[in-house]
Amino acid sequence: MAQLNNKKLVKTSNRTKKILKKIVSWSGLFFFALAVYMLYRQLSKYNIEDIKNALLSIPHKNLIYAVSSSFIGYLALSSYDFLALKYIKHKLSFWKWVFAGFIGFSVSNNAGHAIVSGGAIRYRLYTRWRVKTGEIVKMITFSGFTYLVACFFLIIIGYSITPDHAFGDGVASKITTTIVALGSLIGLVIYLTASVLYRKSVEIKGIKLKMPNIKMALAQVFIGSIDILMASLVLYFTLIHFIDIPFNTFIGAYIIAQILGVYSQVPGGLGVFELVFSNIIPGEQNQAMLFGALIAYRIIYYLLPLIVSAIALVSYEGYLKYRQNKIKKQRKLIKIKDFITHRTKK
Repeated sequence: MAQLNNKKLVKTSNRTKKILKKIVSWSGLFFFALAVYMLYRQLSKYNIEDIKNALLSIPHKNLIYAVSSSFIGYLALSSYDFLALKYIKHKLSFWKWVFAGFIGFSVSNNAGHAIVSGGAIRYRLYTRWRVKTGEIVKMITFSGFTYLVACFFLIIIGYSITPDHAFGDGVASKITTTIVALGSLIGLVIYLTASVLYRKSVEIKGIKLKMPNIKMALAQVFIGSIDILMASLVLYFTLIHFIDIPFNTFIGAYIIAQILGVYSQVPGGLGVFELVFSNIIPGEQNQAMLFGALIAYRIIYYLLPLIVSAIALVSYEGYLKYRQNKIKKQRKLIKIKDFITHRTKK
């Protein structure tokens, strides 16, 4: 009797696990739809004519530079997955980690809550490529630290090269930016030191996490910095036509705006950019020009990658469905042939 009860419990547990896995897997598509909706909400506040005028007023050369920067930026973002796969010592084809990284980040950039939204997409894709659930959790955690240490590094650089007036003239503003920069320096030093000296594993709910070595930690800083730098160039190339702003003034403000946007979990950092840049670019005429540049930035860095990833994901899901149906048909044909052969022999 006890054995029967145990078997029932095991069956129920396995069934529950399967259901949960399916829910997590399908939630990836839910977050994709959410990303599309959130981007629609961001852009719907703008008039179609305003969007058209903003894009047409930017020189083609600047648009090409901005689109190229966006492409390189998303390739750098995909490299987060490449590093994470190296961290868990799992090899995958080039196209797979680029595919998963591109789609995951295009969704999380628009939907917000990057760990949940991007993580759900990765779970759906990586489990199909035989990456275990625990390893996917490690990958997502590792990628989170990649972004964090890159932020530390760029805040320090931004603080060093950005003029004081870019963050306001008040004493409180200067103290805040100094504290943030100092905290970033301490955080980066601690992380790099731990990557050299701390070799023990930390176990969280059965998943063992280990500090990467110094080589990989420096690669995290480099790749994360390229990602944020390329994203900043998308806005800079659309903005520079309207407003003559030195890059060292612009980059510090962008880094702060980007980081605040990500950690506020507001999709696309909506409102954060406007707030930061309206402080460093005063004047009503400049605000109208900034408005045009921001429209172009959101289309190039958020809308276009989401459209590309939507086409890629739908095509991939369609291909898998087609392949599954083909395998089923082949199996049926084999069964029919076996049946006919068996009957003929009789």
